[in-house]
Amino acid sequence: MGDHSTAVGPPPDERPPARGSSPPGGGRTGPRLPSDGGFWRSPLRGPWLTALLGVVLLVGITVVFVTGLLSYAAYNPDLAPANDQTPERGLLGFYLFAWPTDPHWLYRLTQGLHVTVGVVLVPVLLAKLWSVVPKLFTLPPARSAAHALERVSLLLLVGGVLFEFVTGLLNVQLDYLFPGSFYPLHFYGAWVFAAAFAVHVALRLPKAVRVLRAGAPNDLASGRRKRSAAAAREPDRETGLVAPEPAGPTLSRRGALGVVGGGSVLLLGVTAGQNVDGPLRRTALLAPHGGTEPGSGANAFQINKTAGAVGVTADETGDGWRLTVEGADGRKRRFSRAQLLDMPQHTAALPIACVEGWSTSDQHWSGVRLRDLAELAGYDPREALPGVFVSSLQRSGAFRQAALRDNQVRDPRSLLALRVGGEDLSLDHGYPARVIVPAAPGVHNTKWVSQLSFGANR
Repeated sequence: MGDHSTAVGPPPDERPPARGSSPPGGGRTGPRLPSDGGFWRSPLRGPWLTALLGVVLLVGITVVFVTGLLSYAAYNPDLAPANDQTPERGLLGFYLFAWPTDPHWLYRLTQGLHVTVGVVLVPVLLAKLWSVVPKLFTLPPARSAAHALERVSLLLLVGGVLFEFVTGLLNVQLDYLFPGSFYPLHFYGAWVFAAAFAVHVALRLPKAVRVLRAGAPNDLASGRRKRSAAAAREPDRETGLVAPEPAGPTLSRRGALGVVGGGSVLLLGVTAGQNVDGPLRRTALLAPHGGTEPGSGANAFQINKTAGAVGVTADETGDGWRLTVEGADGRKRRFSRAQLLDMPQHTAALPIACVEGWSTSDQHWSGVRLRDLAELAGYDPREALPGVFVSSLQRSGAFRQAALRDNQVRDPRSLLALRVGGEDLSLDHGYPARVIVPAAPGVHNTKWVSQLSFGANR
């Protein structure tokens, strides 16, 4: 799939003049520039391959964008400042809605799709960028107002998609090499990319459909590898993608699509297992922490944030720990862990699903229902229960506090969990107590809980 190669192509007298280059025997004798048509020599480039890759990306990126919007809604960012990592979103939050608690695996599904589809699309994206790279060097930059609009949208599209994919992949691996917080960077970048993507689709989709309807090039339709670049050429259809001086073919279009598809299948195999149960978890090599599950016994399921990493010590979670429960009237009650264990205990089978795309299977949690704690805070369970603001012993870092909606408090599966799988929580899993809520992002299942403030909006 190379370009400016020295492979032998058609004889010089059979080659048409290169766009933007001097004719045979004329002026230029130095090396060609990327703006010269003859610089790009791969015989694989053409409107059909670009159109096919573009349609695949259209479907895949739409899934990634929609599930990304759903992920943002799941954080309930309009509920409290602690939930909102993008305070200047303005009209970009027009679609936000109260995130539901049913089905309990909802966030596991949407965020798993968001990350997995995004990773699987990487080979397709790289192939699409390779297929159109000559267009980025076309001179003059703009021939008309419509062409200028297309070029600007193309630059925003390429820059936006690279930024979104790179920051997303780094976030999956918990490698924050970029300046600033991931959340606002990824959020605002997504909207810039989406605007350019919409313009690009409006301008190019009709042409792509016409190209695909015209049928595949001969070398792909027949399944036979052509012996000459001239035989493999397809009509340009005024796209400027077909090399005017193609090199000899080293790979058929069928082979090129096989390489791209094989890369996507490989990435699916090393990614999807982090969000499904069973043997595939062992193949999830791209999962954070290499897909390992720390600890032993009932606590042997994945975590992102350890107690040591955020400065939570065994001393402050020991016998002196107390949970403060605050009501709307300012009344506060304090409970030891032993007192919480003496209260009616309830169980719920819920997963932990994280923004990085990994999730656990349903874990069997037990503890005190949030609605029962709201009643202890002075609220009548027969009336509308309020939301709750949750504070952690964690002193620094994102999401050490979180606000939960009233529907999340009312759900009988929402617990202040004290045990999992019949065992006490481990320190890394939130001992002495953590929140667990159906369909909530993992960071809102706050660990090392120190205070529950019902009816508060901070």
